Amino acid sequence: MSSENEKIPVNQRSGTLKRLLKYVKPHIGLLALSVVCAAATVICTLYAPLLIGDAVDCVVDKGSVDFGRIKEIVLVLAIVVAVGAVLQWVASYCSNRAAYSVIRTIRDECFAKIEKLPLKTIDGTSHGDIVSRIIADAETVCDGLLLGFSQLFTGIVTIFATIGFMLSIDLKITVVVVLLTPLSLFVARFIAGRTFRLFKDQTVVRGEMTGYVNEELSGIKVIKAFSREEKTLEGFDDINRRYRKVGVKALFYSSLVNPTTRFINGLVYAGVGIFGAFSAIAGGITIGQLSCFLSYANQYTKPFNEISGVITELQSAVAGAQRLFEMIDLPQQPPDSENAVELQNADGRVEIDNVSFSYTKEQRLIENFNLSVKSGQRVAIVGPTGCGKTTLINLLMRFYDCDSGEIRVCGIPVKDIKLDSLRANYGMVLQETWLKTATVKENIAYGCPDATDEEIVAAAKAAHCHSIIKRLPMGYDTVLSDDGALSQGEKQLLCIARVMLRLPPMLILDEATSSIDTRTEIRIQRNFEKMMKGRTSFIVAHRLSTIREADVILVMRDGNIIEQGTHGELLCKNGFYAQLYNSQFAAEE
Repeated sequence: MSSENEKIPVNQRSGTLKRLLKYVKPHIGLLALSVVCAAATVICTLYAPLLIGDAVDCVVDKGSVDFGRIKEIVLVLAIVVAVGAVLQWVASYCSNRAAYSVIRTIRDECFAKIEKLPLKTIDGTSHGDIVSRIIADAETVCDGLLLGFSQLFTGIVTIFATIGFMLSIDLKITVVVVLLTPLSLFVARFIAGRTFRLFKDQTVVRGEMTGYVNEELSGIKVIKAFSREEKTLEGFDDINRRYRKVGVKALFYSSLVNPTTRFINGLVYAGVGIFGAFSAIAGGITIGQLSCFLSYANQYTKPFNEISGVITELQSAVAGAQRLFEMIDLPQQPPDSENAVELQNADGRVEIDNVSFSYTKEQRLIENFNLSVKSGQRVAIVGPTGCGKTTLINLLMRFYDCDSGEIRVCGIPVKDIKLDSLRANYGMVLQETWLKTATVKENIAYGCPDATDEEIVAAAKAAHCHSIIKRLPMGYDTVLSDDGALSQGEKQLLCIARVMLRLPPMLILDEATSSIDTRTEIRIQRNFEKMMKGRTSFIVAHRLSTIREADVILVMRDGNIIEQGTHGELLCKNGFYAQLYNSQFAAEE
């Protein structure tokens, strides 16, 4: 996703606005009703000064106050004001509903896009920036739409309706008002055209700040452990300083619009007052009509102030919409091929044929990798950090696709298997635990939502977390969150229970017991033995004690298999595996 503070071309800006309006189209009925009600509200608002002017004329002459006529005017005025208030509420309700419906659709598309993005894209993007786009930028777009729907339409109707009412009173004074007022629009347009880039920069830096805060919160223990609080604060202060700088610039230039237009509107009001006073003295208009005209002059200039504010908000909204559309337009995971098949009754055979893969073009990782795994085999993968163990797992699950070569499951190339079907035949327990904010029961049944309570409890017992769950306040109905109720090891036990409930034909255990104490690990290994029986299993491990019983151990280094065999065979070779093993257990033995 683009994050440069580049200047946005006008045609790109207009293209973003046109695209945003396409989301508005399904709600055109609500907007039409809003416009009609807004127009009626304006008519009521503008009719009130006419009534007030008539009332003023009823009391101008000394000793000739027409109380009967004043009572009639006051009654009509009350009805007009009440009707205008109701219509204004309806107009606001319709515009709010339309705006929030539009932004809901855009947010849904953005969130749905996250589910369809390749992991490569997600891994290469700041998660905080993604959150900022969906939350903050979408909120900015919503605010801009609300102002656009309510104030923009109302302002335009007010301008034209006011001109009509003023023309009905006096042509000359109307011409004075009309000729002077557009100056404020030119000023607003001139300033707003220069603020868009600043608002775009502001949204980019805000996304950077969100990503930084998210990163620091996730690693707060490490930060404290290494006493890096001051350095972290310096990094945040740098981003915060840049955010303040660009924010002040954007607000400074945008805030010039309102006082500038108000100054011009003040001149208009003064001109109407002076010209109208001379006209009233000459008998051209009555005192009531002059007061009515002054009110209309104020009403006429007010929308120009509001429209100038709307233009500023729309600049910010378009900048936010552009970031949202950038996200929606990201290339998604390629769809299944037309001839893709469902993988049913998988026997667990896996062939890796001459596979090469790297995360970046500059640094090669896996080169010409070959492997043949028979049905039901337990394959352990060991090697130093960065040798490609977890990368191999990513390729098996098709989180990433090979650069070259082919992976086959049950003799079928993985690209010819429906992705959901392929992943449904794997059960995976990772070193990093992930539990959603839901009950314990729902977390264990995440992959099998139709599982019975008895099946869930049996899986928890097999993973040796049943007793832990029973100690929770509400047992299996306890809602999990990040409040520290469970340790990292206990969370990992729940993840293991999740896979034990599903029991797919192929298993991937990537450091599955790394956060568990040795005693519990031994007990879980026994259950793993039962679970892996008859199932093809890939076991990534640093603790070599957990893979002694594997059917075949692959020793990887620099993306290649350098040794292969059983535990005993590899020890007899006295090669790299023997060195790894002896470094862990020689002292004990």
